[in-house]
Parts: sequence; C-alpha cells; structure tokens
Amino acid sequence: MTTMMSNVAIITALPRFQDYFSSINHIEFYSRLMLTLPSVIIALFSPFLGHIIFKYGKKTSAILALTIFAITGSSGLFLDSLEAFLFSRALFGIAIATLMIVSTSLVGDYFQGEARHRFMGYQSAFMSIGGVIFVVSGGLLSDINWRFTFGIYLIGFLLLPMIIFFLVEKSKEQIEEEVQLVPANLLGVYFLGFFFMLIFFILPTQMPFLIMDTFKASGKLTGSIIGIAFLTNALGAIYFSKLKKKYSFSTVYLIALTIVATGLTAVGIIHNVYYFYLTAMLFGFGGGIMMTNVSAWMLSKTTFEKRVKASGYLTSSLFLGQFASPIVFYPIVRNLGVQNFFLAIGIFLFILVLISSLYKKLV
Repeated sequence: MTTMMSNVAIITALPRFQDYFSSINHIEFYSRLMLTLPSVIIALFSPFLGHIIFKYGKKTSAILALTIFAITGSSGLFLDSLEAFLFSRALFGIAIATLMIVSTSLVGDYFQGEARHRFMGYQSAFMSIGGVIFVVSGGLLSDINWRFTFGIYLIGFLLLPMIIFFLVEKSKEQIEEEVQLVPANLLGVYFLGFFFMLIFFILPTQMPFLIMDTFKASGKLTGSIIGIAFLTNALGAIYFSKLKKKYSFSTVYLIALTIVATGLTAVGIIHNVYYFYLTAMLFGFGGGIMMTNVSAWMLSKTTFEKRVKASGYLTSSLFLGQFASPIVFYPIVRNLGVQNFFLAIGIFLFILVLISSLYKKLV
C-alpha cells in the first residue's frame, strides 16, 4: 500500500478536485500534477536517498518515511490551497521513495536465485493488492466527498508497529550471496523500467477521464475497473517466476509488453463501459509481469554494497516514467482524443515488440 501504487489512491478524486479549484487557470494540468508530482520528486531524490539509507540504515529510514507518509498523505483532508496540496504531495513523494528503496533492497538481502524471483512475485502481488484496496476505497469515498479519499493514507500509522517490531535488517556478514560479475552499469535495465512506467501510468492518468467523462461512469464504477487492473497485476507478478524459468529477462519483458499492447488497443475500440473490465485485466496482468521482471533483473546484477544504491536509481527511473507519462502523452491525447490515443499507443507497442523480436533473432 505504501510503495509503487500508493499515490494512485486519489485518482477518482481528481475530477472532483478539479471542480473544486475550477477558478484556477490550467487546473486540468494541476489536477493531473497532483497525481504525478510525487513521482518527479521520487525520480529526483531517489539516487541521493539510496546513499542516505545505506549510511543510516534501512529500518530507521523506513520508520521515519512511514510517519511522513501518513501525515502528508492525509493532509488533503483539511488543506484548502492548491500550493499547499502540491507541497504536501512533494513531501509525500520523498516518503514513498524511501519505502520503495528499502522494500526492494531487503528482498535482495533476504533471498537468492529462484527463491528471490518467486518472492518478488509475491511482493509485487501484495503491492498490487494494496493498489486494489486504495483505488476501490478511493472510488467509494470520492462519491461521498472527494476529501475523504486522502484519509486512506492514515493506514501508515497502523503499519508503524509492524515496522518497529518485525522488520529485520541484516548485515553483510549475515548474507550469503551468489558469486557473480557485476556489470559496470545498469542503464539498460533502468531505461526499461522507465519505459514500463511511462506506459503503465496511462492507466491512472488517462483512464479515469475516459471512463468518467466520455462514458459518464460513477467514481465507484471507475474505481472498480482500475481495481481489477491492480488485482490482475498481482496475478501477473506471481506468474512471473514461471515465465522466468523458461525465458530470459528480455524475452519476458517482450511477452509482457505484448499483453499490455493488446489491452491498450482494445480500450481504443470498445463502446461499452463494462468491457473496460476485460481490457483492465489484460493491462494489469502484463504490467505485473513487467514490473517484477525489471526489479528482479536489477537485483540479479547487484551485490550487498550496491543493492540499496541500485534500488535508488531504479526507483528514480520508475517514478520518472510516472511523472513523464501525462506530460509526454498530453499532446497526443489533445489531438487524437483519449480513446483514439489508447488505440494509437497499443498499435505503436505492437510495432515495437515486432522490431525488438526481429532484432533479437538477428543478433
């Protein structure tokens, strides 16, 4: 609940938030920025946070971050200026970044090889289930009052005792690592993480506006559709370890991208709002495979000394993709319309998969 998808809890509140601040110029942009501002803060600060966490310890960092998460996340219950909202979302982003780096690096500390792949699937699945709870709850609460959605983040206070009493931080001496060569850089993996999130974040930044504005659906229905995507995201994450037994990291990435492309293309051609449940299932399942694949790929190339810092750079790449997504795609959405945009991106991804597959065979 507190990492990758935590900032999407407010997606169904954004149209109402936009109405509340309708007197402000360019509020359409600022409403989307509410969702993506934490992402750019995470992208900017994660590399530095990785060094700080390595120095001061993962458990101490997690306790502080979870406290900030709860306070700044829930501040939307009472804030009444756009500037204050944006500032609180920026601090919220720092908390998410810290929690993301800690959780990813701890998996590398605890597990090796196939056991790591399997556990990372479960970890990603629990992240997605947290997303389901957040989005569905947010949809229900936004139908009552858009401010109530921010109260979901108070869950951070309930999680604090679990961090304090149950989180175990291991030292290098306690970890038996596989002997391997660590490459000079992980830029390729970081870029694939960025590209994955650039595409995947189309779901929370564009889908609510398509469903609620074009198809006139309620916040409850919209939240349930996006919740289905997160639920199947969990299934895809769990399925990752089975695919990894048969295929390389790069092949698994292309398989997942094909599934996502199918879901996006389908969104572009349907005319019944209830068909969005099917497209969301495809989109979520493929996204679950991709996210787990990228994280496992990174951990397979790092050792204890590099793990926290590498997790920081990967976190930065992922959330830079989140922030860039609405900015990169805004001109396309404006010119094509939301539904035609989905069709165009889906076709583009199919072409990209075809070119990449041919390139792999040639080399």
